[in-house]
Amino acid sequence: MATQAYRHLMRAARVAFEGDARVFDAARVQIRQGFREKATLSATDPEVQPAIQRAEELASFLKSNVVQGRRVGDTYKLRIHEETERGDNDTVKMGGQTIKIDGRKCCSDP
Repeated sequence: MATQAYRHLMRAARVAFEGDARVFDAARVQIRQGFREKATLSATDPEVQPAIQRAEELASFLKSNVVQGRRVGDTYKLRIHEETERGDNDTVKMGGQTIKIDGRKCCSDP
Protein backbone atom coordinates (compact mmCIF):
# COMPACT_ATOMS: atom_id res chain seq x y z
CA MET A 1 0.00 0.00 0.00
CA ALA A 2 2.89 2.38 0.71
CA THR A 3 4.33 1.81 -2.78
CA GLN A 4 0.95 2.57 -4.33
CA ALA A 5 0.63 5.77 -2.26
CA TYR A 6 4.16 6.78 -3.31
CA ARG A 7 3.29 6.28 -6.99
CA HIS A 8 0.01 8.19 -6.65
CA LEU A 9 1.83 11.09 -5.01
CA MET A 10 4.54 11.17 -7.69
CA ARG A 11 1.94 11.11 -10.48
CA ALA A 12 -0.05 13.87 -8.79
CA ALA A 13 3.08 16.02 -8.52
CA ARG A 14 3.77 15.43 -12.21
CA VAL A 15 0.23 16.56 -13.10
CA ALA A 16 0.26 19.55 -10.74
CA PHE A 17 3.69 20.84 -11.73
CA GLU A 18 3.78 19.90 -15.42
CA GLY A 19 6.04 22.26 -17.34
CA ASP A 20 7.82 23.52 -14.21
CA ALA A 21 10.86 21.28 -13.84
CA ARG A 22 12.30 23.20 -10.89
CA VAL A 23 9.17 22.88 -8.75
CA PHE A 24 8.54 19.28 -9.84
CA ASP A 25 12.11 18.31 -8.89
CA ALA A 26 11.69 19.96 -5.48
CA ALA A 27 8.40 18.10 -4.97
CA ARG A 28 10.04 14.79 -5.90
CA VAL A 29 12.82 15.39 -3.38
CA GLN A 30 10.27 16.16 -0.64
CA ILE A 31 8.18 13.09 -1.48
CA ARG A 32 11.21 10.80 -1.46
CA GLN A 33 12.48 12.27 1.78
CA GLY A 34 9.11 11.81 3.46
CA PHE A 35 8.86 8.18 2.43
CA ARG A 36 12.48 7.45 3.40
CA GLU A 37 11.83 8.80 6.89
CA LYS A 38 9.04 6.24 7.33
CA ALA A 39 10.83 3.38 5.52
CA THR A 40 12.06 1.79 8.76
CA LEU A 41 8.55 1.36 10.17
CA SER A 42 7.20 -2.16 10.23
CA ALA A 43 3.95 -2.92 8.42
CA THR A 44 2.18 -3.41 11.76
CA ASP A 45 3.30 -0.09 13.22
CA PRO A 46 0.24 2.07 14.06
CA GLU A 47 1.96 5.06 12.41
CA VAL A 48 1.97 3.44 8.96
CA GLN A 49 -1.72 3.64 8.03
CA PRO A 50 -2.14 7.36 8.88
CA ALA A 51 1.02 8.14 6.89
CA ILE A 52 -0.30 6.26 3.84
CA GLN A 53 -3.67 7.98 4.17
CA ARG A 54 -1.95 11.39 4.38
CA ALA A 55 0.04 10.63 1.22
CA GLU A 56 -3.13 9.64 -0.65
CA GLU A 57 -4.93 12.79 0.55
CA LEU A 58 -1.98 14.93 -0.52
CA ALA A 59 -1.97 13.29 -3.95
CA SER A 60 -5.66 14.03 -4.35
CA PHE A 61 -5.16 17.64 -3.22
CA LEU A 62 -2.25 18.21 -5.61
CA LYS A 63 -4.19 16.90 -8.60
CA SER A 64 -7.42 18.73 -7.94
CA ASN A 65 -6.53 21.94 -6.10
CA VAL A 66 -3.10 23.17 -7.21
CA VAL A 67 -3.19 25.50 -10.19
CA GLN A 68 -0.09 27.11 -11.59
CA GLY A 69 -0.01 30.55 -13.11
CA ARG A 70 2.46 32.10 -15.54
CA ARG A 71 2.93 35.78 -16.02
CA VAL A 72 2.04 36.88 -19.53
CA GLY A 73 2.60 40.60 -19.83
CA ASP A 74 0.57 42.33 -17.13
CA THR A 75 -1.68 39.32 -16.47
CA TYR A 76 -1.36 35.72 -15.39
CA LYS A 77 -2.41 32.68 -17.40
CA LEU A 78 -3.62 29.76 -15.27
CA ARG A 79 -2.92 26.17 -16.26
CA ILE A 80 -6.20 24.46 -15.43
CA HIS A 81 -6.25 20.80 -16.44
CA GLU A 82 -9.01 18.19 -16.63
CA GLU A 83 -8.45 17.03 -13.02
CA THR A 84 -8.66 20.53 -11.53
CA GLU A 85 -11.61 20.81 -9.18
CA ARG A 86 -14.08 23.41 -10.29
CA GLY A 87 -16.40 24.37 -7.48
CA ASP A 88 -19.80 25.93 -7.84
CA ASN A 89 -18.82 29.00 -5.79
CA ASP A 90 -21.95 28.78 -3.65
CA THR A 91 -20.29 30.80 -0.89
CA VAL A 92 -19.43 33.57 -3.34
CA LYS A 93 -23.04 33.70 -4.52
CA MET A 94 -24.19 34.26 -0.94
CA GLY A 95 -23.09 37.88 -1.11
CA GLY A 96 -22.84 39.68 2.23
CA GLN A 97 -24.26 36.83 4.29
CA THR A 98 -22.31 35.52 7.25
CA ILE A 99 -20.82 32.07 6.76
CA LYS A 100 -20.50 29.85 9.83
CA ILE A 101 -18.26 26.83 10.19
CA ASP A 102 -18.61 24.70 13.34
CA GLY A 103 -20.88 27.37 14.80
CA ARG A 104 -18.26 30.10 14.40
CA LYS A 105 -18.17 32.92 11.93
CA CYS A 106 -15.88 32.05 9.06
CA CYS A 107 -12.42 33.59 9.22
CA SER A 108 -12.92 34.92 12.76
CA ASP A 109 -10.36 34.59 15.51
CA PRO A 110 -10.70 31.50 17.73
